[in-house]
Amino acid sequence: MNLSERNYKYLGTLSVFFVSILLISNVASTKIVDFGQFTFDGGTLLFPLSYIFGDILTEVYGYKKTRDVIWLGFFSALMMSIIFIIVGKLPAAAGWNNQAAYDAILGLTPRIVIASLIAYACGNFSNSFVLAKMKLWTGGKYLWTRTIGSTVVGELIDSTLFILIAFLYIFPSSLLFKLIISNYIFKTLVEVVFTPITYKVVNFLKKNELEDYYDKDTNFNPFTTK
Repeated sequence: MNLSERNYKYLGTLSVFFVSILLISNVASTKIVDFGQFTFDGGTLLFPLSYIFGDILTEVYGYKKTRDVIWLGFFSALMMSIIFIIVGKLPAAAGWNNQAAYDAILGLTPRIVIASLIAYACGNFSNSFVLAKMKLWTGGKYLWTRTIGSTVVGELIDSTLFILIAFLYIFPSSLLFKLIISNYIFKTLVEVVFTPITYKVVNFLKKNELEDYYDKDTNFNPFTTK
């Protein structure tokens, strides 16, 4: 049966969680926090889970299905950002005195929006591509090598692009470097810690969805629907 004709029990649920994590982490990223030895934006506490869901989607359903979910997340984040900006520009009602608070948290600048969307797309497509290719190279064995290996690539691209596009010439170079390294190390560690759970979820889905897709003839162009 053609992949596009399959009806999956859990693909919709996974897609909702993936997009929800993306949107929540984008809002939380407006605050820079110290977490032990790490310094990063608040969204980093949750955003690594989107990569775990991306790994699960690619491992079970393949790159093509994951590509659709990544674009769903992209346009959802874009719509959210546009709505926040429009609402922030509308005149406040008489007696509502929280405009400054709204602007501080949800008053996203175009630069932050662009940084988030570019980093998200490049990082997630890289993550899915690397995992799909590694699955072919390993013959479907050693799941941990591709979940961690793909994250090492995807998170490095994501963290570097977001920090540089969003904060270059705003924060000092030393802080930019610290943010990139902290984000990268923390996100990768989250992937490692969650590996046993990833195994359980992947095994459950493969068994119940009757799917274990290999991207042998896949067109990896992120902009195609084929």
